[in-house]
Amino acid sequence: MHLDVSVAKEACPHNLAPTSSTTVALAMGDAMAVSLLTEKGFSPDDFARSHPSGALGRRLLTFVKNIMKTGDEIPSVSADTKLLDALLVMSQKALGMVIITDNGTLLGVLTDGDLRRVLENHNDIQGLSISDVMTPDCKSISADKPAVVAVQMMDEFSLNSLPVVDDDNQVVGAINTHTLMQAKII
Repeated sequence: MHLDVSVAKEACPHNLAPTSSTTVALAMGDAMAVSLLTEKGFSPDDFARSHPSGALGRRLLTFVKNIMKTGDEIPSVSADTKLLDALLVMSQKALGMVIITDNGTLLGVLTDGDLRRVLENHNDIQGLSISDVMTPDCKSISADKPAVVAVQMMDEFSLNSLPVVDDDNQVVGAINTHTLMQAKII
């Protein structure tokens, strides 16, 4: 097979510098590469495995479990915790939320945004417990999901942080946009 990509004249006014010919050669190379990857069924996952340190590889090969906060880094309190005590935990752990659990099972969250709304609607927060103001039907993510799925969820639901749970809804971690930025996912 012969593919003729010759040009009649270069774009250079003296017809000396390889301008048009290099552009055509580049376009042909791109066309051949795209045809080959289509023919061979080369997927984004294949590309990521071939370029694990590149942006695409990092985005496709980094999972929530690789970058989530765990153990003592998780901002977690029980449902009977006073709101003011929960705020202290939220501030200390600096993930933009506090996760409410019952023996490790996710019950809800209170985010920075939720806190602002609580302050707008309550004159006195001294007697409130976290269960009075938490969001019980919160979004969460599995540790086995690609980190890009966390980004998509956060974008879709306008969230800055997510609890990470296992199949039994037990909290195993926490992730936020800063964590994702540090991992160069976003």
